[in-house]
Amino acid sequence: MSRADVEIKTKDGSCRTAVFRPAFGAGPWPPVIFYMDGVAIRPTLYDMCQRLADFGYLVLLPDMFYRIGAYEPFDGKAVFTVGVVGDKLMSMVRSATNKKLATEDTGSFLAYLDSLPEVKGKKVGATGYCMGGGLVLTVAAAYPDRFAAAASFHGGGLATDEPDSPHRNFDKIKAHVLIIGADKDQHYLPEQEARVKAALDAADVEYRAEIWPGALHGWTMADLPVYNHEAAERHFDELRNFLGAVLNG
Repeated sequence: MSRADVEIKTKDGSCRTAVFRPAFGAGPWPPVIFYMDGVAIRPTLYDMCQRLADFGYLVLLPDMFYRIGAYEPFDGKAVFTVGVVGDKLMSMVRSATNKKLATEDTGSFLAYLDSLPEVKGKKVGATGYCMGGGLVLTVAAAYPDRFAAAASFHGGGLATDEPDSPHRNFDKIKAHVLIIGADKDQHYLPEQEARVKAALDAADVEYRAEIWPGALHGWTMADLPVYNHEAAERHFDELRNFLGAVLNG
């Protein structure tokens, strides 16, 4: 694994960030920012980022929980139980879903990418999971001239009644968008999917949105009890094709 750990300066401190490069070959490579799920930074995300990097990208994995300080990786199976672990993790998730703060942090991530000589061009791709799925669409709207591709997998809170709901700013997005949900995902119900599609259509965003059968919320994560190997592998294929068409097209 070609991981390098760095600290990216932000308005609120230093964001712990892992940087992944392809295991073979030399750059420059198009950049992709990976917005984590709510189970925090852990080995599963490192594996996913390296696999993505080996598709031919420089991948940034920022720890969106950096404001709460250092923490040990969580056991993916334990976080679904009721009690101290679940309560602690939910408080951490709430600290990272502030759209304004995530947008400010992303400005620092983009500046860091701009400082790397092995980064190819200014076009950036992004992929996000769970809470990260909503953050991807938020930052794509906040930095429309930078994000060229934005993918959301089992994203939550994409179209809500909250004033900072991502769908309210779809009209600012210039990126190609990919949104994949699942028919058993309680965080992305049919009425929310309909709301998302209506907002994308109204904003004239180039997108593809699908609901995959037989998968639960979080199906891409190999360390979670909801993991679905077939759907997870399909997700990698979809992501590879999607990013390749946009960032290498």
